[in-house]
Amino acid sequence: MRVLSTPRLHLRHFALEDADFVLGLINEPAWIAGIRDAGVRTREAAQAWVQDRLITPYQTHGHGFWLVERRLDGEPLGMCGIFKRDSLPLPDLGYGFLTRHGGQGYAREAARACLEYAPRQLGLRELLAITSPSNHASNRLLQDLGFVAEHLQPHSPGNPDGPTQHWRWRAAAG
Repeated sequence: MRVLSTPRLHLRHFALEDADFVLGLINEPAWIAGIRDAGVRTREAAQAWVQDRLITPYQTHGHGFWLVERRLDGEPLGMCGIFKRDSLPLPDLGYGFLTRHGGQGYAREAARACLEYAPRQLGLRELLAITSPSNHASNRLLQDLGFVAEHLQPHSPGNPDGPTQHWRWRAAAG
């Protein structure tokens, strides 16, 4: 199901048929270094990950991560969306793209569309985001999108993926 369209992109719900794409995406070195190693190494594990992490939140929360496709040719580029993590008090904006599609503005275009969608369609006037402090490109993008850095959470048993930089965005009044 298509959720959003921009001049160059379509964002749609993930389906189990996207497992091969997801397997490649979440095993890219940049994903593992900048986001986390999900430990998913087989097509079957990717299908389970797609179901649990990507499809189920659509029913549970009415939103989640969406597959980002290029409008021109339908090529899957990455994911972007609004995701509710149990560890955060509000939904957060998240994104990840195949390395070969970096530097082309796709993450920015998809993220802006999500920020317009959040208050208009979901009634969300605030979103969070979390990044690795060393993920400079993602941190710059969040700043450009209007997110404000709130605090740095150090690595700990409660934050095994840390350290993490926490960000907050608020929709413009009106």
